[in-house]
Formats: sequence, structure tokens, C-alpha cells
Amino acid sequence: MPFDIMMPFYGRFDHLKLAVESVLAQSNDDWRLVIVDDVNPDEEPGRWAAAIADPRVTYLRNEQNLGVSRNYRKCVELMTSDFGMLMGCDDVLLPGFVERVHALTARFPEASIIQPGVRVIDADGKGIRPLADRVKALYRPHGRNPRTYEGEQLATSLLRGNWTYFPSLVWRAEVIREIGFRLDLNVVQDLAMLLEIAKRGGSLVLDDEVVFAYRRHSTSVSSVTGPDGSKFRQERTVFYEAAADLSALGWTRGARVARRYLSSRLNAMTELPGAIRAADPNGRRVLASHILGRAYPADRD
Repeated sequence: MPFDIMMPFYGRFDHLKLAVESVLAQSNDDWRLVIVDDVNPDEEPGRWAAAIADPRVTYLRNEQNLGVSRNYRKCVELMTSDFGMLMGCDDVLLPGFVERVHALTARFPEASIIQPGVRVIDADGKGIRPLADRVKALYRPHGRNPRTYEGEQLATSLLRGNWTYFPSLVWRAEVIREIGFRLDLNVVQDLAMLLEIAKRGGSLVLDDEVVFAYRRHSTSVSSVTGPDGSKFRQERTVFYEAAADLSALGWTRGARVARRYLSSRLNAMTELPGAIRAADPNGRRVLASHILGRAYPADRD
């Protein structure tokens, strides 16, 4: 059955073209691409995508803007294969991506998630290794390639620092369809999903063979929601919930890591200068509270 590549779209035309062209250039043609346009203001990318003369490519435009998480849910509902991905409309598949995914799903047919090897590029496609990705590399588990993680080991590792790259993840469709991406989160819904899968006994396969290029740039959702503190509000919600859930499961080590959320607090420290430069007093207060592990100003109301 063709591998499902679902591509939620809202963004730059040039990046979309590169993303779609990288799918068309796959060495293994056993794939299906569905582009779901969430009412992008510029309609030219949609006209270009709709005109692609390849029966494996489908273009859909939502009747109204659904927002990030609702559009993810729609993409999941459109999946027809056992495995699929929610590819970023600004990311790039290397030519061997689909071939590697088919090999991994054949070798690990019971996997809930597969994390392929990833390299990071900037807005212009140049390879980069910023601080965030150097930190991810430190938290990323090391071992024989490929390897499987599950249970408390997986949850604890992700809570120490989420080393996965959401747009590159390959998901078992029935699992994420059953759980559903949370509508109250628009930045860290991937971490919430990963933790829920771990709590339910699912496994993640981690592979080192680099087949995906993740684009990190200043206009991404996570970049925009860092200095104003909104990303960290969502993260702490997930951490607090995880601490309670993991305690109930008897996963004391994971619960302890969730309560401390050290990597998130350190990340907030790197965003604080941006909030200061932006003269955003609310962002400064939220970030400072997060760094110190205190209640946010609004939480006291």
C-alpha cells in the first residue's frame, strides 16, 4: 500500500514547491501525496499544486481556515495506508526517504512511530546546526541503528528534551487517529501525542540514516511563539499532565523529570533576550516565571 505523505499547507510558495518536488523525486514511487491547503492567503501555490499532472498527488483547499491542529486532524483522517507522515510544507525529503521508510516499516511492523535520520537546513536550504539542534543531539538516545524505545524509557527521554522532529515522523495511522491531536495545543501537540503513545505501550523506532531535511527559520510557529512565552505555557501544561499521569503509572523517574522540565526552562532562557529586544513586558514576565518554575502572572488571577 502506498506510503501516505500528508502535507498541511500554509506558508511560502517557494518552500512548498521544493517540498513537493522532493516527493516527486523519490527513488521509490510507492507513495501518495495529499496537500491540504488551510486557506493560504496567496492562492497561486494552490493553483500550481492543483495542476500537477501526477495521479499520486492530490490537492485540497479547506473551505475555511481550520488552524494547525484541526488541519492535522483532517490530514490524519485522510490517511489510507497503515503508516503516514505530516510533512512540513517547508521541509525536504531526500531521495531515499520513502525507500528507507518502507524498509523500516517492514522490519518493525508493530512500531507506532518511526524517527528517520534528519539534517537541518535554513530558509535558503543551507545546512546549519544551531543551538536548539545541538541540544537535541545531546538528548537523542544513542545505540545500534535502528533501535526501539518504549514505555517509561521513551517517555523519560522525551521529557528530558524532545529530540524528535515532528514533520519527519512516520506514524501508525490507526494510533494517531484514535488518540487525535489536541486542539488546545498548536506548538507542542507532537510531544503530547508521543507521550500518550508511550503511556499506551507504543514503541518508537529511531534510525540514523539521514533521509529528511528539516527547515528551521524565523517564521516557523515555534520560533514565533518563543519570545512571547506562549510556547512555554503549552509545554508546562504537557509537563504537569505528564507528571500526574506517569506517577499514576508508577513511572517515578519520568514523573520527576516532568516536574522539573529543566530543558524547557533552559530553552526559555535563550528566548528571554528576544522578548527584551521586542519590548514585550508580558513575554518577559511569562518567560521569567517559566525559567524560575513559578506560576505565570495570569495563573494567579
